[in-house]
Amino acid sequence: MGKFPAILPGGLRYARNHMWCRPIEGGRTRFGFTSYAIRLMQDVYFLDWQISPGDRVELLQQIGHIETSKAVSDLFAPVAGTIVSINPELLNDPSGINVDGYGAGWLFDMDCDSASLWDVDEYHQFLSDNWEKTQRLIKGKINIEEE
Repeated sequence: MGKFPAILPGGLRYARNHMWCRPIEGGRTRFGFTSYAIRLMQDVYFLDWQISPGDRVELLQQIGHIETSKAVSDLFAPVAGTIVSINPELLNDPSGINVDGYGAGWLFDMDCDSASLWDVDEYHQFLSDNWEKTQRLIKGKINIEEE
């Protein structure tokens, strides 16, 4: 998309809010931001959670805030489930998101059913279908209709 490619690993599942997930030990699922989201946000400066391990969350429930070089934004649950753990390293230094989004920059682990999330081809199609809208959003022209 655009000038710089976003790396989208094929073995992951993807959510509409630009988070990836992968199964980990114990039947849990780990979530993080896709390279596409990281590229849009640019540098992450601050991350704050409104959730704790053990909390049950619903799909699209607000779970935290993120501050980047572009904006301060709310974060929402990509699926319903129970938060198992939050990456403690990111609370002290969220730059791991910028440097290693698919590794050390993971966000949280959940007990959840991620089957409803997209595979890489479906997510890529979502990005392609929404590219023009995303460009208008980035340029501050989201409410301006295409001529």
